[in-house]
Order: sequence, then structure tokens, then C-alpha cells
Amino acid sequence: MAEILVSPGVLANENDQSFVTQQPVTLGAALIGPTVKGPVEDPVLVTTFSDYSSRFGTSLQSGSGTYTPLTTLAAQNYFANGGTSLTVARAVPSASLWTFATASILASSGSDGQIHSFTIESLDKGIEFNNSGSLLANDALATGSIDNIRYEIATNNTSSGLFSLVIRRGDDTEVNKVVLETFPNLSLDETQPNYISAVIGDQTRNYNVTENYIEISGSHPNNSRYIRVKSVLKPTYNFFDNAGNARSIYTASIPAVGSGSAGGTFTGGVGSNFQNQGIAAVGATNYYNAINASNTQGLVGKDYNNMISLLANQDDFSFNAIATPGIYYDDYSSQVTTIINNTQVRGDNLFILDLVAWGSTITNTVTQAANLNTSYAATYWPWVRIRDAFANKNVWVPASTMIPGVYAYNDSVSEPWFAPAGINRGGLATVITAERKVSSTNRDTLYEGNINPIATFPGTGVVVYGQKTLQRRASALDRVNVRRLLIALKSYISQIALGLVFDQNTIATRNNFLAAVNPYLESVQQRQGLYAFKVVMDSSNNTPDVIDRNQLIGQIYLQPTKTAEFIYLDFNILPTGATFPS
Repeated sequence: MAEILVSPGVLANENDQSFVTQQPVTLGAALIGPTVKGPVEDPVLVTTFSDYSSRFGTSLQSGSGTYTPLTTLAAQNYFANGGTSLTVARAVPSASLWTFATASILASSGSDGQIHSFTIESLDKGIEFNNSGSLLANDALATGSIDNIRYEIATNNTSSGLFSLVIRRGDDTEVNKVVLETFPNLSLDETQPNYISAVIGDQTRNYNVTENYIEISGSHPNNSRYIRVKSVLKPTYNFFDNAGNARSIYTASIPAVGSGSAGGTFTGGVGSNFQNQGIAAVGATNYYNAINASNTQGLVGKDYNNMISLLANQDDFSFNAIATPGIYYDDYSSQVTTIINNTQVRGDNLFILDLVAWGSTITNTVTQAANLNTSYAATYWPWVRIRDAFANKNVWVPASTMIPGVYAYNDSVSEPWFAPAGINRGGLATVITAERKVSSTNRDTLYEGNINPIATFPGTGVVVYGQKTLQRRASALDRVNVRRLLIALKSYISQIALGLVFDQNTIATRNNFLAAVNPYLESVQQRQGLYAFKVVMDSSNNTPDVIDRNQLIGQIYLQPTKTAEFIYLDFNILPTGATFPS
């Protein structure tokens, strides 16, 4: 009970209103698809396109042509429009056959029969990391490329047992070295803090198909962006004797200075984007508008299945939108349906999907959309033509390549609960042209079928001109902005609630929840996301029997704001001298 004054005096109370309100965790998008290189079936979070291209590459050669995977074009457009984080899950053909490329580093002496000091391997899998071909002038590698690496032992000191390892780009030369990473003062003595495995890392990550998780082996986290230590073949355990001198039996274990055998190359990598039971041979991979039911950028539908299953794991992967440019419902209904089901179970993201291949009719597009009914997915049509700067040509891409960028731009200039559509927030500035110019009648047909048209207007350009979800029944959730509002609110409020699990079910705990949630919803209301709201977490819904079941119940009532999609203007012509109505 608060103190009161009985006789004259002064009572000083403290009311601490300085608590900092927890801010929502910013969630980005997710992409599933093929890339030039990168972790095989091991999703990675990147925060810039430079980060993406470093890990996953840009374009590749197939036969006599240069092609850029749709995943890369989508990532580029996403970050160019203000995207902040992107989870990339690389899908590959025959993933179980892929292996890492390795390099064994020569020791200073092989008198004990073991000529190698230690072995390193590429952080990622695939034949692109092999560069064991012949040496050219200036120690250049005939098969070295911007997408693979080579190593060099820059220095060594047999008296201290220390050496330096340099990781270089595969296409450099001895006179023009491109150094990617340098690890100085490494040791083969596991008792030392600069032990090579501890400094570089030795963990291997592989997708466990049976139990659907990333299996990690190894003792030390990977600090290198390019390599890991596979094994130390000649360890120097307790390198110094009791007098502080190097033990003679270990001095020959230190790696030899130089680029290593055959120019510091890597071998043994297996796996290619073009390896898929003969379906996608080199020179026959279908890119851009050539994608069809049997070949999508060197993959078939089942090649996506593992990453679709893995990204269903809400505890390990967080994102608010997901896209798979390259697969579409008409020919890949199994994969699309699985993603929709996963998204509905997760309840924290929206699936941006394509319905049909390039060259399809409006009738077929609407027919495919009629098979789907969910507020957790939205689709856009037709395909669009953009400039592929990496391949230096204009190409056709499905709408899902561009829409994550539209969402990113919408969120950067407004809020997730604003409609990512229209001239202000739905413009596709980098689109050259749409596959076809949809008329007003066409747009009516598409919108009635829950397909968001990509329209072309004179003087304005190509614009996303719809924001429906694929939910058939009319409700607030048949609009993208409302679904994304709910995703944002559920994500934040769930974060608050998670912090209360195992706390005492008391008034204090409920008040802590209300003190965090109410100010946030007020801010959403001020930012035009809600007309009104109410949060109830008190004795009315937390009765003694609820508490005895170890439950804490909160009820949140929301009135989402709606968008003005249909604007009616009445122009009234009055005679001269008429009085205007008030």
C-alpha cells in the first residue's frame, strides 16, 4: 500500500518510466535455388550483396554462354532496394555426391615417413574448388579462377614452431597476389592458444537428410571464410622442452615455406550444377525463360526438397518472406505445395510464388491460382525482362525474382503493413518490359483470380498493381499488407512471450508482458498499422484453473488498417451561379 501523509509534510515517490522498450528483431527474406558456388544445402545469412557474391558467386559458363542463376538476380535486386538480411539456401543436384576439395601442406622434412604437415579443405563443396592443373608463367594456375582458392606458407620458424598461412584467390599470380586471408603465427601444438585448428576452425557442416538438421562435427568454430583444418598430420604437442628449447623431433614437422605442391592447389572436389543424372549436361542447362518441367537451371524439382524441408525449421531460420525463383506451381506443384504448408505451420512468413512458365496464357495462370487457397502466399504475373549485368544481356525472369526487392523497398520507405504495390511503393524501375502488357480487363481477370498484376503505364513504367494473397474467402487477411502486419506483430509479441516462459504466473509477470506489448502496438497504431487494439492478460482469462494447468493466456484484439485500392471520384458539373454544397 502506498504511503500517505497524515500530518503536513512532503512525500517523495519514485516512478521509474525509463525502461527501454525492446525493439523487434529485424527479419529479412529467404531464397532457395541454385548458385554458382557456396555452401551446399547449408543455409547462410548474408547482409549485403557483396557478402552474397563472395559466398555464392555471380555468373557461370555453360557451354558457350554465360548465365546468372535467378537466385543471384533476386539477391542483387533485394539488396539494391534496401534489403538488410537474406537467408540463402543453395539447392544442388545429387547433393549426397558432393565433396570438399583438399590440400595437403608439405612438412619441412619427411624423414619419419610422413611428408605432409597438415591438411586443409575448402569450406564449400564442388568441382569449382579444384585447381590442380598445370602451372603457367609467374606461378599462375591454369585452372585457377575467381571462384576458387590456393594456399601459401609465407613464413616459418623452426625454433619457435610458428608459421604463417596465406589464402589467395585462385586466379592470381606470384607477382600479382590477391590475398584473401592471412593467418600469422600458427602452431601445430594443440596446447597453445594459436593452435591452427583453434585459429582457423575445423568444423564440418552437413545436411542430415534423415533427421532434417545441419550436423556439425569438429571442435573449433570456423573463423575462415574459405577453408577449415581437416587434420593435423604432424602435431607438435608440447613443442618446447622444460628448458624452453624446441624439441628436435618436432622441428621437421613445421610446414615448408612456399606455395605448396603444384602451386598451392586443391583437389578432390566433386559436384557440379550440371550433374543431374544426365538431365542437365553442360551446354544443355535451361536458364531464364527456357526453364521447363524437366530442367530448371540444371535442377529438377526434387533437388529443392531438402532445403524446403530444412527451412521449415522455425527455431533455426528466421525470415518474413520466402521465394524460390525457378520453380512454379504448374510444373512443380509438389514443391510449391510443401512450401505453402510449411509457411502456414510456421505462421511467420509469406511465400512469394510463381504459377506458370514463361509464355503462359492468362487463362492458364488463373486456372493454376484456383487450386490454391492460403493467406500465407501471394503470386504475381506476368514474367518481366531485366538487364543481367553479370551475363551482359537482357533476360526474362519470373516475377518472384523481383518481388522480394519490392517488399524490401516498401519496408525501407514505410512499414511492412503498407501495401507493397502501386506507383509509390510498387515500382519496378529496373524492369525493361513485362512479358505482356495487361489491359484493364486483364487486370480485372487476374485480380478476381487472386493474382497480382504487373502492369505497364505510359510515363510511369512497370508497376506491381495488386496486393492480394491467395486466400479465396473475403477477409482482412486476403490482403498482403494485413498478412504482413500480422506476421510482424506475431513475431515481436512472440519474442516477448518467449522471455516469460518458466516465469512465475503472477500479476507482476502479466504486467511485464503488458508493459512491453502495449507501447509497441501503440507505436504501430501511430504508424498507421492499426485502427485500434486491446490486450487482455489478467485474472479474467487467467483464472485459477488456467494457472493450475501452468498456462498463461493473453488475448490480443486488433483492427488492422485497410488500403484504398478502389478509389471512386464523382465529378459533378454545375450550371453557372449554382451554389456549391457544403
